[in-house]
Amino acid sequence: MFSLPTAFQSQGTVPLTHLINVVQYLKSSANTAVTTSVQSLQRDLSPEHDPLLSEPKVNLKDLGLSELRLSHVHDVLERLLPSIDPEEKSISSSAQNSTAWRTSHISTPSFFQNKYGISHKNTGLFGSPVFHTQSSSPLQAACVDLHHLQLWVQHRGFKTMRSKTRHLQSDSEGPVDAENYTPTFMKSLLMKEKQDTGSLDQLLKQNNLPESHQDAFKTGFTEGFMKAQALTQRTQDSVKRTRLIIFVLLLVGLYGVSRSPLFSVRFRTTSGLDSAVDPVQMKNVTFEHVKGVEEAKNELQDVVEFLRNPQKFTVLGGKLPKGILLVGPPGTGKTLLARAVAGEADVPFYYASGSEFDEMFVGVGASRIRNLFKEAKASAPCVIFIDELDSVGGKRIESPMHPYSRQTINQLLAEMDGFKPNEGVIVIGATNFAEALDNALVRPGRFDMQVTVPRPDVKGRTEILEWYLKKIKVDSAVNAEIIARGTVGFSGAELENLVNQGALKAAADGKDLVTMKDLEFAKDKILMGPERRSVEIDKRNKMITAYHESGHAIVAYYTKDAMPINKATIMPRGPSLGHVSLLPENDRWSETRAQLLAQMDVSMGGRVAEELVFGNDHITTGASSDFDGATKIAQMMVTRFGMSDKLGVMTYSDLTNHSPETQAAVEQEVRALLQNSYDRAKKLLRTYSKEHKLLADALLTYETLDAKEIQIILEGKSLDPR
Repeated sequence: MFSLPTAFQSQGTVPLTHLINVVQYLKSSANTAVTTSVQSLQRDLSPEHDPLLSEPKVNLKDLGLSELRLSHVHDVLERLLPSIDPEEKSISSSAQNSTAWRTSHISTPSFFQNKYGISHKNTGLFGSPVFHTQSSSPLQAACVDLHHLQLWVQHRGFKTMRSKTRHLQSDSEGPVDAENYTPTFMKSLLMKEKQDTGSLDQLLKQNNLPESHQDAFKTGFTEGFMKAQALTQRTQDSVKRTRLIIFVLLLVGLYGVSRSPLFSVRFRTTSGLDSAVDPVQMKNVTFEHVKGVEEAKNELQDVVEFLRNPQKFTVLGGKLPKGILLVGPPGTGKTLLARAVAGEADVPFYYASGSEFDEMFVGVGASRIRNLFKEAKASAPCVIFIDELDSVGGKRIESPMHPYSRQTINQLLAEMDGFKPNEGVIVIGATNFAEALDNALVRPGRFDMQVTVPRPDVKGRTEILEWYLKKIKVDSAVNAEIIARGTVGFSGAELENLVNQGALKAAADGKDLVTMKDLEFAKDKILMGPERRSVEIDKRNKMITAYHESGHAIVAYYTKDAMPINKATIMPRGPSLGHVSLLPENDRWSETRAQLLAQMDVSMGGRVAEELVFGNDHITTGASSDFDGATKIAQMMVTRFGMSDKLGVMTYSDLTNHSPETQAAVEQEVRALLQNSYDRAKKLLRTYSKEHKLLADALLTYETLDAKEIQIILEGKSLDPR
């Protein structure tokens, strides 16, 4: 239903289709028949004779009012259509005997009335001006008003071309006039079912479209077609984007499900080492580049000889060892040894890390193992080096969270000693955690040889330092042996870092050559941390530190079995405010009871010096680390080394399993050893109190003293000013 504006809602409601039909009928016949219709209405209508109550010239069906009751028609029209203004009745009555339209050439009081022939007050039904006619009937005025009314017509695109629910019904059809072309033709065109309409020209001829409207029709048709194409393209793009988003979400969902332990969704893939593995030629690495591990080099010489001349060994029925396991601490040169084997034998070298076989997808590790050995067999004789073997060859466990974790190591076991032989392929594995390897992997037939690569001794450290010192510019006074003596327990990688740190220190100081002091500085930095020169220490604490460190030095210098002094300093490094470094002349493979007691005496020297110089009430906490070291030595002497006269030659690995009496006896022996050591250090410092004071003053002056300077001071000589 169509509701009139608010001003008319209280008077009545008319169906929308009726008003549309009235407007369409009057609009289509306005130019050709409006004059005739108006004159007919003027002739037939009179105030006594209402056309709606008798037979009208224009029937109600044509006007779309056939559904209205006759009794209500007059009432509705009287309510809807306004009457003529009383001031204009005289003009309308005087014009009845003239033509249908009145033309005035006389100037009127207003421009509006001069242009249209009416005043502002005389407006039509919908606000547009009503021209004067010979009839004063409301219906006649409405017809004229509707003829000149500008209406907003709703237009829709081609999307509603096949809509069968919206259409304009016209009960009267007639020939289309050239000037009376209306949207009826478009309505009939759009409402046609699918059929072959031919070309656009034929379509225009079939519908008798006048030439004056053909260009407008073609332009409108083209614009509508282009808009429909653009809409279709946007729709297709939107569908493509939606499909892509759904596809990505599906992949993400599948990936999440595969990671969830709740679902056993597993995938196989062929990536990484599944592709062709290229060998590496190690011609530039030989045994000459490996220093400090002579025993390991000798063990691997046989493997190199077999790779060079396998007939020498097979002629007697011998077989090449299938696997060699290199075991040792980190940084001792295991990887370098494996490269040297391949370089000495001049054979292809296949390198892989144990972590490369560990993947989230099931079967990838086993597939990479198969592909690696397949490529190696095609290039035999060759060397396969697997670094960090414990990552792939760890002990197999039964775990519900990782039911497929054993596939990789099972494939490795089968490749090394399975049904199919792998002649000419030597597998070298390196690990620093041999205890974690599976027992089936280290048995004979897989890893036949196990070579230990230990930390280098003093001779090996000297060779390593000399090798790396050749690569930098060093002073001729640099002695690699002295540095090697002070780096007990250093691996080859740590020695390389020491030389590099010394070179960086010399470059930072603007030196042309690396000196011994630069290398000593690098060693202290590695062992105890960087210097803390920004720390502000008051004079008293600095003096306590000087006497504390000089106490260690005096006891070490005058104790027979103590290690020789290398350096004493009160420069803060790391957590300590100073330290005294001792330098063994040679590597100690075992230590005597006297040497252990001497170490305890040197540790007690710091606290004893504080007590003798500053009094028992002014001792500090700086000796805590010294007491820890001395206590450990005493406990090991009693519980592990059997160096206690009271407890005898018996070890006590776990004191909690022994009786309280035994625990008390062990504690008493440890306390006795520590007290005796403290008394010996106190006696020694009282004897050499003069030297003690001289050394402390020198430390306060120079902060750092080496072994020669300490010897000069203790001999009573003065140092040259620096």
